[in-house]
Amino acid sequence: MSEQTPALNLAVIGGDGTGPEVTAEALKVLAAIARRDGFTYTTQHYDFGGQRYLDTGEILPPGAIEQLRRHDAIFLGAVGHPEVAPGILEKGLLLELRFQLDQYINLRPVKLYPGVETPLAGKGPADIDFVVVRENTEDLYCGVGGFLKKNTPDEVASQTAIYTRKGCERCIRWAFEYTRQRNNPKGKRLTLVAKTNVLTYGHDLWNRTFRDVAREYPDVEADYNHVDACCMWMIKNPEYYDVIVTTNMFGDIITDLGAMIQGGMGVAAGGNLNPDPGGCSMFEPMGGSAPKYTGLGVINPIAAISALAMLLEHSGFPASGQRVLDAVQKTTGSKMKSQAAGKMGYSTSQVGDLVVAALDQ
Repeated sequence: MSEQTPALNLAVIGGDGTGPEVTAEALKVLAAIARRDGFTYTTQHYDFGGQRYLDTGEILPPGAIEQLRRHDAIFLGAVGHPEVAPGILEKGLLLELRFQLDQYINLRPVKLYPGVETPLAGKGPADIDFVVVRENTEDLYCGVGGFLKKNTPDEVASQTAIYTRKGCERCIRWAFEYTRQRNNPKGKRLTLVAKTNVLTYGHDLWNRTFRDVAREYPDVEADYNHVDACCMWMIKNPEYYDVIVTTNMFGDIITDLGAMIQGGMGVAAGGNLNPDPGGCSMFEPMGGSAPKYTGLGVINPIAAISALAMLLEHSGFPASGQRVLDAVQKTTGSKMKSQAAGKMGYSTSQVGDLVVAALDQ
């Protein structure tokens, strides 16, 4: 790369539990690929997470969103603290960042790496290699609803799913563009996953928008699955899929299914994207904070390093991102005994070293 390449300006949120440990390995790989490819970067660390909440009572301090917005991207290790009730950090940090930074695409590659075991008999890396594009800022996650006569025998609870034409279209259009650019040699196919036979209002909007946008992409096969059928086919014939586009809630569910068939949460990585000019995106491993392994040096950093590869790909350094992904696959395919914590054959730091060494192989 030329000396004129701008520096990559990153916000780093190590977070809770083993989050800082896997983040350290991702940053180790970032330093190595930056040296190799000749680009510069800066990092600003933020202590947002469970411990800060316990210490101060606040999740995101005033001005935090604007500080983060000034970065090119955010790298998140994990959030989740055993002394913080479920939902507080998820809503106050993760969902807040997604909504405030308008990260309207959740991107989840479902890719089986060489040497990684899958629970699907007879399937290998050539069979499990697709991507889920999940709408990330609407649906039931908007928090529209309430209680009537709470804590009485007559209690009523409502939760309303919100879908907008704008929200559907920008996600669907991005997914068509991504499918075209992915250029799967087996054929470009974008599958809408919804439940139009039952959810006849919001998902009808999704389906009509999908069909309207599809007319502009005649080179991409526009496909449809009900979500229950998709879950079956992901297990029986994962090789069928190229790119899936789906709603926020259904995407949340099927991406965990995808993580299992690609070898588990220790391998899965994802991105929360604002792909608009000047948008700030966030990348993270999917495995959570795993507090019981904190400080033991046994947690798997492969998902975090894969998240770094995604960050580079979507931040203007696609060749570097691909080199990191290639190094990850060399490491899983020829070095690691397992992807399970404590069973890798190496410590957390040693796995990071192996990926660094593989960058120059």
